[in-house]
Amino acid sequence: MEEKTNVMRMFDRKKLPYKSYSYPPTETRGEEVAKLVGLDPASVFKTLVTVGASRAHYVFVIPVCRELDLKKAARAAGEKSIEMVKAKELLPLTGYVHGGCSPVGMKKFFTTFVDESAQNFAQIAFSGGKLGRQVQTSPAALAELIPYSFADLTA
Repeated sequence: MEEKTNVMRMFDRKKLPYKSYSYPPTETRGEEVAKLVGLDPASVFKTLVTVGASRAHYVFVIPVCRELDLKKAARAAGEKSIEMVKAKELLPLTGYVHGGCSPVGMKKFFTTFVDESAQNFAQIAFSGGKLGRQVQTSPAALAELIPYSFADLTA
């Protein structure tokens, strides 16, 4: 029986469907994770935490095989500019370590944007809240847990 992460418990609490995947918990790149769990890399998403010129924080969920376009991200958030938070700030800010950051279950909710390409998939996968864990669910089920907007976010 696999150990549940907080992300999985949140899905369970709301009785939302999801599938979980485990892989050796090493600092692997997103495309490698997709291969390890047997999913199309275009349907596997990474969670990026940023800070805007206003000092507000934003979460961007984009395909692992793409890069966040900071100009598009700033436009989506209505900011002059946006930059990535430093790795050392991630854990105190979100409760998650680098590589295990999930858009679900952060210490505090931040305005969240999901790349519009997620709309092309019945199911998308993202971090289950710790290294070595992924969860897969529908964009609609994700919206039941966290409010987000779709946006064009990648270069």
